[in-house]
Amino acid sequence: MFLDEVPFHGLAKTQRNRKHMSMKALLSVMLISCLSIFALSAQEKPKKPKKKVNPAMAPVDDIAGLPRVLLIGDSISIGYTVEVRNLLKGKANVHRPLTNCGPTIKGLEELDKWLETGGVGKKWDVIHFNWGLHDLKYMGPNGENLADPKAGTSKQQVPPKEYQKNLEQLTDRLQKTGAKLIWRNTTPVPEGCQGRVVGDSAKYNEIAAGIMKKRNIPTNDLFTFTNENPGLIREANVHYTAEGSKALAKDVVQSITPHLP
Repeated sequence: MFLDEVPFHGLAKTQRNRKHMSMKALLSVMLISCLSIFALSAQEKPKKPKKKVNPAMAPVDDIAGLPRVLLIGDSISIGYTVEVRNLLKGKANVHRPLTNCGPTIKGLEELDKWLETGGVGKKWDVIHFNWGLHDLKYMGPNGENLADPKAGTSKQQVPPKEYQKNLEQLTDRLQKTGAKLIWRNTTPVPEGCQGRVVGDSAKYNEIAAGIMKKRNIPTNDLFTFTNENPGLIREANVHYTAEGSKALAKDVVQSITPHLP
């Protein structure tokens, strides 16, 4: 039968079937393409790099028979922790809370937990501790960090009178551990620092000195050490250079070593 002899309705049906099959084939191809692209993109999607852990925050496994030392402090102490461990390698197990110990208000909340660092119930031989830089910094009315000290709405995170009360409580708690305590006074605030006032470290250190004298606790005077070596600290910043932190570590070790059993 010739094409012109096919009934019109049969021809139309045949064309519709062919068109339908073509659409299905096209959709299948498109679906397969989309799935392929999705699979390929999923394979090629870069993995998020693992967040690097500060080696100062790495847990320490004790070496049996060595004295146990605990460093308590803020980011200044975090900066010298690793070098202190290196310098006391084979002489002491040096731990720190796996956090920035911040102001005295944080210490009151978490000190008991910090004293369990490295194992519940284990004895500390030496505790080298500090609070101050976070206490004296200025906060905004809604908790804004490092607010402008000149703003009428700003206030110190822990004012001097409250700092004295808190530090007395913390020191009394530390004395109950039976460890040899070493107070590390608060390091200087250089000119140009945001949220802090030059000279406040000396004021807070004076308060701490009275507390430590009353309790016969020696002081590791990093405040004076820094003022005598101004190149150790960064410009307009309370933090230290890498070499500065190593220098602090040597001074810290010199204060700890005589008290190791």
